[in-house]
Amino acid sequence: MRVYIFLCLMCWARSESKRPCLEFSQLSVKDSFRDLFVPKMEIFLMMYTRNNPNCAEPLFEQGNSLNVNFNTNKKTVWLIHGYRPMGSTPAWLQNFLRILLTQDDMNVIVVDWNRGATTFIYNRAVKNTRKVAMSLSKCIQNLLKHGASLDNFHFIGVSLGAHISGFVGKLFQGQLGRITGLDPAGPKFSGRPSNGRLDYTDAKFVDVIHSDTNGLGIKEPLGHIDFYPNGGKKQPGCPKSIFSGIEFIKCDHQRAVYLFMAALETNCNFISFPCHSYKAYKTGSCVDCAGFKTKSCPRLGYQAELWKDVLKERIDRSSLRTSVFLDTTGTNPFCNHHFACIILYLKKVRKYFSIQAHAYQRKYKMPSSVKCNNLFVN
Repeated sequence: MRVYIFLCLMCWARSESKRPCLEFSQLSVKDSFRDLFVPKMEIFLMMYTRNNPNCAEPLFEQGNSLNVNFNTNKKTVWLIHGYRPMGSTPAWLQNFLRILLTQDDMNVIVVDWNRGATTFIYNRAVKNTRKVAMSLSKCIQNLLKHGASLDNFHFIGVSLGAHISGFVGKLFQGQLGRITGLDPAGPKFSGRPSNGRLDYTDAKFVDVIHSDTNGLGIKEPLGHIDFYPNGGKKQPGCPKSIFSGIEFIKCDHQRAVYLFMAALETNCNFISFPCHSYKAYKTGSCVDCAGFKTKSCPRLGYQAELWKDVLKERIDRSSLRTSVFLDTTGTNPFCNHHFACIILYLKKVRKYFSIQAHAYQRKYKMPSSVKCNNLFVN
């Protein structure tokens, strides 16, 4: 009996010491309706590391002390979602977390601003992006006091989250290490000046993937490098009819997220070619990678940072922003292979063979009416 009681006490002590995992805010359409009359704004920072890959913990403990699992010497990825009128958890979130932590031993912070993004009033969510950025800047200031470095921060923002990342970058005078914009939101941001949206000056390196430029995304280039898969408009594999429901609206927009994940998780090399338009790229006019020196043409995704120096050099030298294009398939992992066939017509080569033909004609005393040079195709 005493042994039984002892074991029960041990189990109780363990359950008391193990705190519950943080969960992404579970909201619904009801919350969007409620927001029409009683708007609310809440931000939660959910921290994951390889020590707690499946159980989110708070970034800061009571008294503003830093969570012991956060390593200030490692890279920190800030993952920020976008507009969520239905209030649901992003379908890609858990897989994205898994892939990131598999890729590198890092800190991952999910910025849960669902209570602020869940609203039927899109303009309200847009205004909330500035509030989120201000709140994050205070958290970052606290991290800096604990020895963290802005250079180790990589913000990955989806849709409105991309512009939140840009606003954070502006508050730190562009000293963030990197910002990745995954199809930055277009409505209310297209045509805005650089201080009103994500811009390449917001971090030391800014890469952007555009996948829905004629819908929910933004068309104009924003980063040091802007990737336009399949031209950046319609993505293969996405529904073409409005009768497909919500997928018709969000599939193209979210493709940027899934392409970035695929680039991390698979061996696909999403090689992209600099060009002034997708039409020119499709005609094979843009297959020259010499401008990128020994690195060749850049690759979409996590690896894009390898081209940071040469891309910044292009901007510093000639204010040249880099837009690149690539084609993908319509199903995960979206791999596609590019082949370029180049046929060169060389006049000197033709002239050489023509001379040889006339020499052959003279050697064997062929009549002059035989036009040997006509045997060679232009």
